Amino acid sequence: QVQLVESGGGLAQPGGYLRLSCAASGSIVAINIMGWLRQAPGKQRELVARITSDGITDYADFVKGRFTISRDNANNTMYLQLNSLKPEYTAIYSCNAAWVRTVYGSIHYNNWGQGTQVPVSS
Repeated sequence: QVQLVESGGGLAQPGGYLRLSCAASGSIVAINIMGWLRQAPGKQRELVARITSDGITDYADFVKGRFTISRDNANNTMYLQLNSLKPEYTAIYSCNAAWVRTVYGSIHYNNWGQGTQVPVSS
């Protein structure tokens, strides 16, 4: 069973910063794509950023220049550095891992964490 656990969320002030982490576990050999998505109150979930195992990144237009996604393949961990936070960035940020291969040869196609809340308010 593949598990994803996010951490690092919490109340932040406008203009402030946070660093979110997503740790994947479950006898993992490789993870193809990892990503962060968010769901703001009353809105649909949307992509924030994603990163391939080779380090190729893709960002939503609204976060370019403010957020940085990275990953540590050796430890199956992904990060999201959030800078210059705005109140409109308030959301639950969730981690996703696609095409996860385990030591048992199984592939888990779409895996989610529980999410971490990021309220941005003064």
